[in-house]
Amino acid sequence: MSAVNLGLPRVPGLHDVSAPRPDTPALVDTFGRVATDLRVSLTDRCNLRCTYCMPAEGLPWLPKEEVLTDDELLRLMRVAVERLGVTDIRLTGGEPMLRPGLEELIGRIGALRPRPRLSMTTNGIGLAKRAGALAAAGLDRINVSLDTVNPDTFRTITRRDRLSHVLDGLAAAREAGLDPVKVNAVLLPGINEHEAPELLRFSLEHGYHLRFIEQMPLDAQHGWDRRNMITAAEILARLQAEFTLSPSAAERGGAPAERWLVNGGPADVGIIASVTRPFCAACERTRLTADGAVRSCLFSNDETDLRALLRGGADDEEVARAWRLTMWGKLAGHEINDAGFAQPIRPMSAIGG
Repeated sequence: MSAVNLGLPRVPGLHDVSAPRPDTPALVDTFGRVATDLRVSLTDRCNLRCTYCMPAEGLPWLPKEEVLTDDELLRLMRVAVERLGVTDIRLTGGEPMLRPGLEELIGRIGALRPRPRLSMTTNGIGLAKRAGALAAAGLDRINVSLDTVNPDTFRTITRRDRLSHVLDGLAAAREAGLDPVKVNAVLLPGINEHEAPELLRFSLEHGYHLRFIEQMPLDAQHGWDRRNMITAAEILARLQAEFTLSPSAAERGGAPAERWLVNGGPADVGIIASVTRPFCAACERTRLTADGAVRSCLFSNDETDLRALLRGGADDEEVARAWRLTMWGKLAGHEINDAGFAQPIRPMSAIGG
């Protein structure tokens, strides 16, 4: 099988799931991409209420009995590592630090063989007190969501007065050796779009790796409108007004961020242009929700219920086979730029970043 050029978010006529799947245990799709990066949502709950993610009152959370237990999570991660070729695991949410017993769970993941590289995306609330324990348990690196360093703007976006806690958490993560410490930022029109240079100065000063992310249609309210989205080109223009940016020569591989050297380097800034410059061609991710559904794409409206297989007595190879078939059916791209695009029913907090 040969991979095809997926420069566009959709390649009509090339997706044929009826074609014979190659005899490989890997998570290959019909376009020759291989998923080795597993995103695992530990919970759909969150302790912030970011305006671009969920309403002020929150969402109906998953009942406890529907959420995978630690043993179920570990079994699926073991299947992914031992049978499917997964080499990287990122813990997400909701807010993953709301998962009880997180440090113990991380320790158990770190005992898998071959050991996967283990990272986590968090909003940083509570990280100041736990960064050392998370690192000691086996967490390798961390991404912290932070859209502003202005307290008033932070309250406007998150509906919470917790900026100091996030900043303390970032510092604690760096001190604990969770390197690199990455900062994920979303710019919103009329709210924090003018703060892009300030965020970059802050990150450079503290040694954090900043990544701007285009706002995506994953809000629970389904209020996303591409006409109000701050694009990668606009982010670059705002940064270039105060910094000299040059394309990084580093190999991008399957990384979602385009990287730019700042004032000649070595520091850089990344821009994840999920909407305007899709990177679907190099996607190597597979996703597991907190209630045990495997998804081939963040924007997919199809998923496979692995929890039902686990609780129904399926053996590991049956689970692996279902996972492989799900990824075999992965589309060429997310189709956001198609007229018929349908936003996923699940919001980001229920899928996992």
